[in-house]
Amino acid sequence: MSIITRRLAIAGFAAASLALGAPSAFAQAPKEIRIDYATYNPVSLVLKERGILEKALAPEGIAVRWVQSAGSNKALEFLNAGSLDFGSTAGAAALIGKVNGNPIKSIYVYSRPEWTALVTGARSEISKVADLKGKRVAVTRGTDPHIFLVRALAEARLTEKDVKLVLLQHADGRLALERGDVDAWAGLDPLMAAAEVESGARLFHRKAQDNTWGILNVREAFARENPALVRKVTAAYEEARAYALANPAELKKTLIDYTKLSDAVIARQLTRTELTHSSIGQAQADTIIAAGLALKEAGVLPATTDIKAVVDDLLDRRFAATN
Repeated sequence: MSIITRRLAIAGFAAASLALGAPSAFAQAPKEIRIDYATYNPVSLVLKERGILEKALAPEGIAVRWVQSAGSNKALEFLNAGSLDFGSTAGAAALIGKVNGNPIKSIYVYSRPEWTALVTGARSEISKVADLKGKRVAVTRGTDPHIFLVRALAEARLTEKDVKLVLLQHADGRLALERGDVDAWAGLDPLMAAAEVESGARLFHRKAQDNTWGILNVREAFARENPALVRKVTAAYEEARAYALANPAELKKTLIDYTKLSDAVIARQLTRTELTHSSIGQAQADTIIAAGLALKEAGVLPATTDIKAVVDDLLDRRFAATN
């Protein structure tokens, strides 16, 4: 084979690889991986604290950059902007991101939490969702607490138009409730647990099954170009999750260190946080589809959205753990 023929053959192979969405044989591995950590994702804190991912990537000379996510909405913003490669969100929040064109894949389960509920003050007369009509409710758009609020309102035959939404990030929502600036708050742990323990806040509406799973997402382009690295990340997450389950006292200490919250608050959060799952599959798909259909019915998602098709595209089971 002549030199020119060999060059043409190589060029043709590279073009075919790109056309098929396969990683190019000539693609260079990134010099660093950008991944988030979040107080609503305890496994991410163990992963960061123990340096598990750094150790796994050191032989390849790949560094790790950690970025804090204050909520699913922020993680999705960072992923969409390309400033994160991996981000922690709720399953339904990832669905909304996908519907809105965020190029992500959901690849791993880090928790099965009951991390959101509707919260009011200790002396409030609010006792049920119907009592929210005309009231001020703090919420962070695009997060599981927001989706939980929409579904709760719909069940009470109300919509977002029946309440006065006050759009705040989670920490500011808690402060607004405690100052009396709002009547209720769509809460998120561990801040929700802190409000309970420290100021006597009441969770007046709970529904565990309407909390969607905690999932790890990756940018589609990164997964396409670096499938082996994605597997290294999920393997590192698995090691961190196993360590957290085997060492509950250290998990609690790590959460206390990162959140600066009390032992009692973190203990309350952990009673609502299950870490016994990791593989992403049908259970997560079913929960996200249910949330998506509810959001579609409530008018939050377009009526033409094919929820099942979007979820099928969102979940990438190639990188699932074995359990």
